[in-house]
Amino acid sequence: MKVLVVSDTHRSEDNLEKVIRYEAPIDVFIHLGDIENREMKINAMLDVRTAVHMVQGNNDFFSSLDKDKEIMLGTHKAFITHGHLYGVSMGAEILAEEAKARGAEIAMFGHTHRPVLTRINGVIILNPGSVSYPRQPDRRASYSVINVEAGKDMDIKIKYVDEIGLQKES
Repeated sequence: MKVLVVSDTHRSEDNLEKVIRYEAPIDVFIHLGDIENREMKINAMLDVRTAVHMVQGNNDFFSSLDKDKEIMLGTHKAFITHGHLYGVSMGAEILAEEAKARGAEIAMFGHTHRPVLTRINGVIILNPGSVSYPRQPDRRASYSVINVEAGKDMDIKIKYVDEIGLQKES
């Protein structure tokens, strides 16, 4: 199972479209918020067979999307949220505790526009960064790919998009 994880597109989907084409086929697509009412446009970029999970970000005004969700990636339970309600700008400890309380193996969030892949209190913490508006020092647009094979650990990578639409792996 191949999972594409993105966040913080903020109505700018050019890089997202390139990433979707490059990474296809995708089994599961996860958007961690700040979609800004572009759910239908993003869904149209995806194969109809792709399972789609999106959550509401702090800039998704009037959105009917969930603020957070628990989903299964094979046998792995994931907690997905934008992160602003868990204070992620100051660190991911509160998010890790919430994920652990829900029995999740991995917590995914956006909001900071900075890629992160770490472990806190036994919970994998993933922020794919922003595919549209990166904020880390090198300002490289980023996303994440998770490969899930039955009976194995998840293979999680943060990937980067260069200026011409090709990607480089971290």
